Amino acid sequence: MDPTPTSDDRPEICFFDLETTVPQRRGQGYAILEFGAILVCPRRLVELDSYSSLVRPHDLSSVSPASVRCNGITRNDVASAPSFSEIAGKVHDLLHGRVWAGHNIVRFDCVRIREAFEKIGRPAPEPKGIIDSLVLLTQRFGRRAGNMKMATLANYFGIGVQAHRSLDDVRMNLEVVKYCATVLFLESSLPDILMANGTGSPISTRSSSNINSSPEQPSPNMNNFSSSLTPENVPNPSPGNSEHSPIISLLTANADVSNLVQPDPFNMGVLRNEMKTEALQSDVTMEEKPQLESQEIDIAEGSSSCAEFLEPNEVSLSSISASLIPYYHGTRRIRLLHKNFALQLFCRCLRVRFGVGGKFLDQAGRPRLNFVVDASPSLCEILDACDNAAKTIFEDCGSSSEWKPIVGRNYQYINNPTVRLNIPTVVNGNIAQYAVEIHQKDSSSTVQKLVFSKFDAAELGNLFRAGIFVDAFFSLDTYDYQGTAGIRLVAKKLVIHSD
Repeated sequence: MDPTPTSDDRPEICFFDLETTVPQRRGQGYAILEFGAILVCPRRLVELDSYSSLVRPHDLSSVSPASVRCNGITRNDVASAPSFSEIAGKVHDLLHGRVWAGHNIVRFDCVRIREAFEKIGRPAPEPKGIIDSLVLLTQRFGRRAGNMKMATLANYFGIGVQAHRSLDDVRMNLEVVKYCATVLFLESSLPDILMANGTGSPISTRSSSNINSSPEQPSPNMNNFSSSLTPENVPNPSPGNSEHSPIISLLTANADVSNLVQPDPFNMGVLRNEMKTEALQSDVTMEEKPQLESQEIDIAEGSSSCAEFLEPNEVSLSSISASLIPYYHGTRRIRLLHKNFALQLFCRCLRVRFGVGGKFLDQAGRPRLNFVVDASPSLCEILDACDNAAKTIFEDCGSSSEWKPIVGRNYQYINNPTVRLNIPTVVNGNIAQYAVEIHQKDSSSTVQKLVFSKFDAAELGNLFRAGIFVDAFFSLDTYDYQGTAGIRLVAKKLVIHSD
């Protein structure tokens, strides 16, 4: 018998898509009605194999009229189809150990796959990496194509009408990726001809047809307002460095490409070595939407040196400002400043209001972690000033996203204003680690650094419980994603007070 293939033996990219029911009541959940996938050669971008199957849901009544309107799949269509448990082996074989690709799969399809395997009591397949084309194309291609839904992108490039059937949609997804990458390749090769200005924004980025925000994509001015990938794994590229082909940067957006020398622009084989499994989705509990972050401040520097962090009483409100700085391939991002230095804060004894939340997952299926603390009046004043400074520049950039204040004051059952502290992660090889120093201080004020052997949301949740106090060192990063923009606080060092 042949040994079980390892991830190194499975270089193909698996583009997949699900069609599901549309929940009609709270708590009903989604039922998979169709699974479709193609295996794609990463070097030539050609389809090597395909598979699709209708899926009979456990409850046929879940195929409602709203569901039929969405994808055209009726109860009769799936009445005699195999159940998910009957095709689970094939689905697992296609997905496990490969790079997964698809449109909006991080927030939807990946979650549904894990739910489906959990329901039948089988281990879910694990990806070697994930390419969410909604996220990457939005970040790289901008909103020149409108709301960045698959149907809109297909219409933009004139490659047909989206069928909302799994196999057709994944093939269309691959074609859209090829088209977008080609445009980016041309723009990179002929910047003086194809670029409209010195900031690197393509001529066609804005049009009268793409001003309104869509719930599925970021603001139209992504090239001017930083909404890059999350700090957990994005390298700190040099602005204006355009020697790397856009098709490589598009599909290895989480990789460190600084060491690539004269790559073949249509060779995606580097994906195997360069792809990181951690990427972009952040927690969106309460009022904050997911965002794309940047790792402007080195984690080690930020966590080890406390001299750069100001306590609230050291901050002069009149000295807070914001400015656009060069970022990546001619793009710009907003940086918050205090007396012309990057503003970072240190706050003592923040009371935890809500413990660690991880409702939403990253591309590797791990929870995105954050917790909510009460904000003192002085901290609120500082953060309000930061909001005002950044929002002014943000509005000048022309984004139509809704600006979300960083201080939460809309909770009727909470008297105190609150803020959310995000806990970033990094991936070293296949191991996820917290990209923040976490310490614990006992009653005698002795501080001990905590060492975590693995990523464990439950373990972290036991530490950051509601009611305890935390000393926090954090940076302020701007974001603009999926029609929502604002500032988020990214923890660099946390000291937990023992009970």
